[in-house]
Amino acid sequence: MFLEKSKKMLCAVVAMGMFTLVATGCGGGSSSDTIKLGADLEMTGTNATFGQSATNGAKLAIKEVNAKGGVLGKKISLVVADNKSEAAEAANAMQKLISQDKVLGVIAPIASSSVIAGAQVNMDAKVLAISPTASNPKVTVDPATGKTRDYLFRAAFIDPFQGSVMANFATKTLKGKTAALYIDNSSDYAKGLGQFFKETFIKNGGTIVAEEAYLAKDTDFKSTLTKIKATNPDIVFVPGYYQEVGMIVKQGREIGIKAAILGGDGWDSAKLPEIAGAEALNNTFFANHYSPDDNSPAIKTFVDSYKAEYGETPDAFAALSYDATMMIIEAIKRAGSEDTVKIKDELAKTKDYQAVSGVITLNETHDAVKSAVVIEMKDGKQTFKEKVNP
Repeated sequence: MFLEKSKKMLCAVVAMGMFTLVATGCGGGSSSDTIKLGADLEMTGTNATFGQSATNGAKLAIKEVNAKGGVLGKKISLVVADNKSEAAEAANAMQKLISQDKVLGVIAPIASSSVIAGAQVNMDAKVLAISPTASNPKVTVDPATGKTRDYLFRAAFIDPFQGSVMANFATKTLKGKTAALYIDNSSDYAKGLGQFFKETFIKNGGTIVAEEAYLAKDTDFKSTLTKIKATNPDIVFVPGYYQEVGMIVKQGREIGIKAAILGGDGWDSAKLPEIAGAEALNNTFFANHYSPDDNSPAIKTFVDSYKAEYGETPDAFAALSYDATMMIIEAIKRAGSEDTVKIKDELAKTKDYQAVSGVITLNETHDAVKSAVVIEMKDGKQTFKEKVNP
């Protein structure tokens, strides 16, 4: 009786903790009939829509696999830890998932800074983590040593590719000659993407006429935008996240900036039109990993399944988290065991994997080599513009 009461009390404490547990029981480690995966995601905070979409994608993948019998004769469960869209919390969440929940693999955070913050935790524990979307090169390559982080992976292309895609689009499709950069100086993602856009834009013969910066959670951008307007750029490149981007676009249009405004995959949120306004987003474009309007069979099947499950169209964060989860599961299958070192080794061998977001091959630095798409905003709606192959 005492043991039963203690167990109930422990479960109650866990349920009231700072982390959200999804589809798992009390107690750590894989049971005789269950394999645990973890998700260190932005369930609250400034990037909450990203984490919520990613969680939905992971849960859908697991539901489909479990319906077919699971893996290694076991069902899969998911433990979700809320990193609150903060790097320090991401490291804490990673520690909890690995040390307390004993997961075999982790869906790493959306934001590059948060993945990097928790990298040493899963590296030391020899448990793989794969980010659906983190695109800064430092996620998988330690800048101090230049070596690939053995237990860090991503399902996304990296910023050098994404930055060059948008610079090429700016100069070749939009015929832009001049560009202003407006960078979130608190974000590794934004700074990296800005750097690679700048390099390719200049290489293509363009001129950077202004470089300005802001910080995450800023709300008043008009003073800096006025400086940018004075340079009369053809293109304004804003590689930030949707919260600030929405306000930047809105305030930029209010002061008369008519230039095309471009960005990266951090724009992909249903909240963006709510913040910026549908009309203000006309003549804006961003790079992304997939479009639900793509007519490929894999995307159509995924979109239909996601809509049936959640009643909404999946964004790129849902699609890439679905892909990342499936990549872990396929690695477990190929490893034929729950040995985390073997699972990591099998994931590293991923080649020509037909994912929702395209055919994925992981290169020697554990980055996904895959195509990108350019999305145009029209009256508040995302529309497929073009696809760019690596």
